[in-house]
Amino acid sequence: MSKTIAKWSTGAQVITHPSTSTELWLVQTVQKLTQKAGLPMPEVAIYEGEPNAFATGATKNSSLVAVSTGLLQSMSHDEVEAVLAHEVAHVANGDMVTLTLIQGVVNTFVIFLARVVGYFVDSMLRKNDEESSGPGIGYMVTVIVCEIVFGILASIIVAAFSRRREFRADAGAAGLMGTPTPMVAALRRLGGLEPDGLPQNMQAMGIAGGKSWMALFSSHPPIEQRIAALQSAR
Repeated sequence: MSKTIAKWSTGAQVITHPSTSTELWLVQTVQKLTQKAGLPMPEVAIYEGEPNAFATGATKNSSLVAVSTGLLQSMSHDEVEAVLAHEVAHVANGDMVTLTLIQGVVNTFVIFLARVVGYFVDSMLRKNDEESSGPGIGYMVTVIVCEIVFGILASIIVAAFSRRREFRADAGAAGLMGTPTPMVAALRRLGGLEPDGLPQNMQAMGIAGGKSWMALFSSHPPIEQRIAALQSAR
């Protein structure tokens, strides 16, 4: 459902028959990049919004790469191509699926561990009460508190993985382009813009965004760190 939800929530329009030179260039550029990456051609879409782009899809054989009108208007062709290469690298790395799986796994552990702790605390509180049966108020309160605490810790784990995959996608884009220079230029451009415009549930998919008041909870590394990582890999 990821592609359907992404299209619906952003209003992205898939380019089936390019009607402008920009649309034709986008399709041809994505096709060139996916061929280099050894991937099948994904759907290519444009949506109205602030500078951003994203990739989504259940598998490498059924993916979507979308860019915003704001990104197309604010960047050069080389910079847009670097952003597209970044998104293609996400597809090649299987990042859409792995992030969802990790989120699901940590959520499962949050629910399980909260209940284990809840049963333990409840049994300690009622160890001398032989007449009671089943979990009591201690269990319910402990589970609620533990789910909040463990949920925060889980968010830190998921955010750390999300930041790591952004570094990998930046490096993948440099590999597809043959040089990190266009990706560095694109990131510098993004650093001077306000990359946003994606729904909250899709922020981690964007080329930039997903910032938080605390770095531990941010889905994207700071632009400066991403540029430094690319430059150090030269």
